[in-house]
Amino acid sequence: MQHLSVLLPEAVDALVTDADGIYVDGTFGRGGHARAILGRLSPRGRLIALDRDPAAVASAAGDAALAADPRFTIEHTAFSAMTATLAALGVSRVSGVLLDLGVSSPQIDDPERGFSFRFDGPLDMRMDPTRGESAAEFLARADERHIAEVIRDYGEERFALQVAKALVARREGGRPVRTTGELADLVAGAVRSREAGQNPATRTFQALRIFVNAELEELEQGLSAALALLAPGGRLVVISFHSLEDRIVKTFIAHESRSEFDRRAPFAAPRPQRLRALGRVRAGPTEAATNPRARSAVMRVAERTDVPLGEGAAA
Repeated sequence: MQHLSVLLPEAVDALVTDADGIYVDGTFGRGGHARAILGRLSPRGRLIALDRDPAAVASAAGDAALAADPRFTIEHTAFSAMTATLAALGVSRVSGVLLDLGVSSPQIDDPERGFSFRFDGPLDMRMDPTRGESAAEFLARADERHIAEVIRDYGEERFALQVAKALVARREGGRPVRTTGELADLVAGAVRSREAGQNPATRTFQALRIFVNAELEELEQGLSAALALLAPGGRLVVISFHSLEDRIVKTFIAHESRSEFDRRAPFAAPRPQRLRALGRVRAGPTEAATNPRARSAVMRVAERTDVPLGEGAAA
């Protein structure tokens, strides 16, 4: 399946306010947003792309147009490390940061990556298969309580305990789950009721993917890193695909859009407002009809501002 970048024109319109600016695409994927951003930049502009998936970095390196564009740089790293990565490139301030969260179609469609129950393959699920523990390795060593917590907290699965019990029972019987097909079949037997139009393994697969890749922790660190890099007037644009991600983004923007007093120092000046929320965007009916990933997408936009409340900045 071809990867279609979600909310492409909306994201680029919100992000690029200065054609001469430096921008960060924290999730290059297959470059849909990156190419559109470059299309808005002048010869003096610059785009630094990041991705922790070696296959995504290789796809950028193999693109002749990107490789020949002096405005474009790609680094193999997670966006949570963008501050140090950009510092090594001599960049301390940027005009905008884009984060397009979740998995891409090429990752889902490759059975060897283990992201999807649509294909049988190794139960890996790592965004960067060169680092960390695979989903199969986690399930081979974690206890029932930990497995249940992961599936419940990250997948919001009502039958998390039943799935965990079945996984541990199979493991103790000498047949640990090692493939996506084995996991999907096991979950189908453990989940007693099914949501219309949804495979019963959907929530468990989501939970394991989020956990294995520490996606929520990466997001929290990435948002803080983006805020530290944004110049005044710079834009933060985040596209999320499920409620756990969107809640983190919404809470972060809301917190940084307030001026706060330190209760331990009541006479000190308040910490100034650092962001101004600019809006929340959903895909329109045409995009939602043609791109299934767009149906759950939520894009939030904020602008960096160091003006304290009461001096012209809107909350």
